[in-house]
Amino acid sequence: MRLIGLDPGLRNTGWGIIAVNGNRLKHISDGVVCSDAKLSLAERLVQLQVGLSEVITKFKPDEAAVEETFVNTNAVSTLKLGQARGIALVVPASMGIPVSEYTPNLVKKTVVGSGHAAKEQVQMMVRTLLPGCEVKSADAADALAVAICHAHHRESRQLQARIEAAQ
Repeated sequence: MRLIGLDPGLRNTGWGIIAVNGNRLKHISDGVVCSDAKLSLAERLVQLQVGLSEVITKFKPDEAAVEETFVNTNAVSTLKLGQARGIALVVPASMGIPVSEYTPNLVKKTVVGSGHAAKEQVQMMVRTLLPGCEVKSADAADALAVAICHAHHRESRQLQARIEAAQ
């Protein structure tokens, strides 16, 4: 099974593809979809949509995981991040791919063991958990961490959903 992790951002949206076979994880690819800051917000969102669509079409993941937005002090930045996150949610969903969401703290806790781990710790653990992985950027490393988090939590989430549906 292939999973795509997405770390949304208006300037740079990181993506990472891993293969999961039981409890084995394998790095497939990673990268960043960038938008041009000189363009309008709508045009930048289209750039993200087109770029993510190309990645998903190329790698054909079975499931997607997206990092949730944290609220920061700058409301305008938070709103723009939320719009980019909307693209990261809609693109895989519109292609029939189930999408899960994870908080940044859960991603860090799952990958590093601490919900307040530094970015460098996350990158080091991503390289450790995915041997041979040469992470292209911090955004791609974060996206791979989201995919790893999903690989570890997906079965329990599916079980919980089945239990809730049966009630």
